Amino acid sequence: MFKWISYIEGISLLLLLFVAMPLKYFADIPEAVSIVGMAHGVLFIVYMLFVASYFFSRAWSFKTALLASIASVIPFGPFVFDSRILKQQRPPAL
Repeated sequence: MFKWISYIEGISLLLLLFVAMPLKYFADIPEAVSIVGMAHGVLFIVYMLFVASYFFSRAWSFKTALLASIASVIPFGPFVFDSRILKQQRPPAL
């Protein structure tokens, strides 16, 4: 489940940065940021709830939870986090 949330959150960040923001500033369509930004905000909160859940259930160490948190704010970060960090350690299904 975390993998799906991670990918969807990562895609929403990319859409916000590379589609909605250019539409706002170059095409004068600020509604794109409002819509995609709200969706990304909700997905980010869900992502962080999953990270907190895995950390507090002791499935992840502090280092893994910190890396997941940092990855969530970097473009392509969730994809790199999944492929490099979680490849060795899969979180339990909730």
